[in-house]
Amino acid sequence: MTAGKTVDKARRSGGDAADRTGLRSPVGEVLTRARSAFVGIGVFSFFVNLLMLTGPIYMLQVYDRVLMSRSMATLIFISVAMLLLYFFMGLFDFWRSRVLVRVADEFEGVMTSKTFTPWLRQSTGGGAAARAQPMSDISTLRQFLSGPAPGTFFDLPWAPLFILLIFFLHWTLGVLAVIGSAIIFTSAWISSRRTEKPMMESLKLRRAEQAFAGTAQRNAEAIQAMGMGENVRARWAQFNVEGSRETVAAADRSGGASSFTKAFRMFLQSAMLGAGGALAIQQIISPGAMIAGSIILGRALAPVQMIIGQWRNIGQARDAYDRLNDFHLREIDQPQSTRLPDPTGHITVEGLTAGPPGAQKAVLSGLNFSVQPGQGLGVIGPSASGKSTLARLLVGVWMPQRGSVRLDGATFDQWDRETVGRHIGYLPQMVELFDGTISENIARFDPAKTDESVVTAAKWAGVHDLILRLPAGYETQVGIGRSVLSGGQTQRIGLARALYGSPKLIVLDEPNANLDHEGDQALTKAIATAKKKGASVIVMAHRPSAIAAVDLILSLRDGKQEAFGPKDEVLAALRGAMQEKKAAKAKKSKPSKPAISPISLKGTGTGPLVLGQSAAAKRSGDTS
Repeated sequence: MTAGKTVDKARRSGGDAADRTGLRSPVGEVLTRARSAFVGIGVFSFFVNLLMLTGPIYMLQVYDRVLMSRSMATLIFISVAMLLLYFFMGLFDFWRSRVLVRVADEFEGVMTSKTFTPWLRQSTGGGAAARAQPMSDISTLRQFLSGPAPGTFFDLPWAPLFILLIFFLHWTLGVLAVIGSAIIFTSAWISSRRTEKPMMESLKLRRAEQAFAGTAQRNAEAIQAMGMGENVRARWAQFNVEGSRETVAAADRSGGASSFTKAFRMFLQSAMLGAGGALAIQQIISPGAMIAGSIILGRALAPVQMIIGQWRNIGQARDAYDRLNDFHLREIDQPQSTRLPDPTGHITVEGLTAGPPGAQKAVLSGLNFSVQPGQGLGVIGPSASGKSTLARLLVGVWMPQRGSVRLDGATFDQWDRETVGRHIGYLPQMVELFDGTISENIARFDPAKTDESVVTAAKWAGVHDLILRLPAGYETQVGIGRSVLSGGQTQRIGLARALYGSPKLIVLDEPNANLDHEGDQALTKAIATAKKKGASVIVMAHRPSAIAAVDLILSLRDGKQEAFGPKDEVLAALRGAMQEKKAAKAKKSKPSKPAISPISLKGTGTGPLVLGQSAAAKRSGDTS
C-alpha cells in the first residue's frame, strides 16, 4: 500500500455540504461581515488603477506636447503633476494594504473564537474531526487575505477597461490587445485546470508527511529503543517522495504557464510598439500614443501574471477554505441548555451500549449500575475490556449508542459543558501537562484561581511536598521544552488537577500506572478524602492498590458486566469462580494413567512435600 493511498480523502466540497444541510458557508458568513471593508478596498482599488494611467498619460504628453513645443515649463508642470499623482497612488495602495491586513486580523479573531471549542469537542470523537487542522487552516487564510493576491483580484476587473482605452488610441492596437489578452487568459485557465489536481494531491501528501513526522517525534524514545529509526525514516521518505513527485508536477505545469505568459506578454508589448510604430510612420497615430498603448497593455495583463505567480498560494487558500467550511458544517449547533443546579455527583448508568464515536461495533454492552455521592467504585477487568471507554462515557466526552449515562438524573447533553465540567475531576490514562506553570496546570488555567485553592488540591493529592522540591516550586514551568517531569510526577500533578475545586464526580483511569509505593499511598488517601467530602469516585484499575479505598466493584469482561456490588462480596465471588474454573480445568486435563508417581519426603517438619518421579527412575529402583 502506497503512502498516497493511506491519505484520507478528507476534502469534500463545502458547497455540496451546504446544499445537503441547507446551510450557507460558515466561513463565507464571517467574511461577509467585512463587506464594508471590502467596499473600501474596492474604492481604493478604483483610485489605484485610475492613477495607474499616470505613466501612459505622462509619456503621451512628453512625446506629443513637450517634444513638439520644446517647452521646459510644460515639462516641469506635468512632471510635478506626475509626482503628485504617483504619491497619491502609493498612498491609496498603502491604505488598501492596511485594510486587507485588518480584515485578515479580524477574520482570524472571529474564526478562532468560533473554531477552537468545537475543534476540541470534535477531536474527542477521533476520526476525521481529530485529524482536521482548522487552526492551521485559519492561519493559511489569514496569510492569504493579508497578502498581494486579494488586491490583484480587485485589479483584474480593470483589464477590460484598459484594453478598451487602447481602442481609443487606434482600433488596430485594440484588436491586437484583445487577441493577445485572449491567448494569455486561455493559457492561465488551462494552467489552472492542469495544475489543480497535482497541487491538491501534493498538499494532502505534505500534510500526511508532517503528521507522520510529528507522531515519530512524539514517540522518539520508543523508536530509538526498539531500533525502528530506519524503518520509520523509510516510511516518512515514502510520503516525502510521493509528495515531492506531485509538487514537482504541479510546479512544472505552473512554472511552464508562468514562463509562457511572461514571455508572451513581453512579446505582445513589443508587438504593440511595432504596430504603433507602423501607424506612427503613416502619421495615423502619434509617437506618444504608440508608447502609451504598450504601457496600458502591460498594466492590463499584470494582474493575470500576478495570479499565475500566486497560483500555489491561491490553491492552498482554497483548500483551507473548503476544509474549514466542512469542519464547521459538521458541527451541529448545540441547543441552549437550561441552567441546572450544581451536581451532587450521583451517577447512574442504564442499559449502556457504546463504543468510540463512529465505530460500527460496540465496545461496551448492557451495563447497569449506580454510584451515590460519597461512594467509591473500582472498575476492574482484563485489558481491552472497555474500562477506558467507560471512563470517557462517565465524564461525557463520548456519548452512548444506546442507553444512558446520567449525572443527577440528567444526560450530559442536557448539561452546559463549561458549567458541569467545573464539578468533574478526570485523570485520563495518558496524562500530559500544558505549557505553563505547575500552579496554572493544577488550577486548570482558571484566571480566578487563588494560591490557597491550588495548594489545597496539591495537598489533597499528596503532591505538595514533591512540588516544593522542584526548582521553582509551584512556579516551575512545564510543557514543551520546559522542565522534564517523570511519569509518576506528571500523573500525581494530573491527579491534583482532577481534584482542583473539590469536584463532585471524580473519574480516574489507571491513576497508579506510574506511581511508586509513596504515590500509591497518596492516591488511596486522596480517594478516601474525596469520599468523605461527598464526591462520587470511580477508579479504572489494573493494580489492586488503586481500589483499596473503594466500596463497590464493577467487573468487566469482553465489554460486558460480569459482576457489580460491594467490594468484598464481588472479589470473593470472583475468586471462587476462578478457583472453580481452575479445578475444572485441572480435572479435565488430568491423565488416566499418570506418568509421574508421587514420592513423600519426610522429616522436614512441614508435612510431606510431593515431587515428581519419572517412570524410568521408578523402573530402575532409584528412590533418592
